[in-house]
Amino acid sequence: MTALRYKQEGKGPKLVLVHGYLGGSDMWLDQIEYFQSLYEVIAVDLPGFGNSNDIHARKSIKDIASDVLGLLTTLGIDQFALLGHSMGGMVVQQMVAMAPTRITRLVCYGTGPVGILPGRFETIEQSRTRMLTDGVEKTGRQIAATWFVEGERHPRFELCKDLIRRVSMETALSSLQAWEDWDGRKTLSGIACDTLIIWGDRDQSYDWSQPEALWKSIENSQLSVLPGCAHNAHLEKPDIFNAVLADFLSAKTGQQTIRLKEKA
Repeated sequence: MTALRYKQEGKGPKLVLVHGYLGGSDMWLDQIEYFQSLYEVIAVDLPGFGNSNDIHARKSIKDIASDVLGLLTTLGIDQFALLGHSMGGMVVQQMVAMAPTRITRLVCYGTGPVGILPGRFETIEQSRTRMLTDGVEKTGRQIAATWFVEGERHPRFELCKDLIRRVSMETALSSLQAWEDWDGRKTLSGIACDTLIIWGDRDQSYDWSQPEALWKSIENSQLSVLPGCAHNAHLEKPDIFNAVLADFLSAKTGQQTIRLKEKA
């Protein structure tokens, strides 16, 4: 198997970034630039995506998680803070379930514990049908437009469009199958590390029920709702996103979680 590609910048504690569907490590350039002075940042290209688009896509979230853990082992990275966005959020939840002692802090961003994505702007089956009918590029562009409040008018939409061009039909469809077959709800109560849940209040991919389920089920969790942001808040409002993430990463481990409202 060809090794996953990745970006690695900076020195210090390890921070691993895992992108979402139709994405790649290039989506994290703002975060790499911001955090590399304090952390060693590793942004992974998942199999079939970005610079790893020559690798056969996986049909299960567990297999993708195994690939990422294997890469980090190869790099000699034993413990690390871990952030996953969207589909990458499923992957990082699976990674914690598989290797709980390796993750020092967890960030679940624009994601949830249910792979069928209840409340999404369209069902997985509708996305699959459009992929087969209209092709990956056209369908991917329509999906990516929902990631920004401004849709295709947002300057970072072009970055997303470029990454979508690298995605094959096999990868696009295999990933949708991986979502459908994954459910992380049973493992949430076992997540012991400090966890941050980030969600944009205009997200059309994950409705409120998904981040809410994470927040209520993970014991040591905090919630940050970013106003006026859709699914790709880290591209829409990187300054706000980076500040929220930096605050969480720099907080003392094990400090009492500040909750905005009761979880009951």
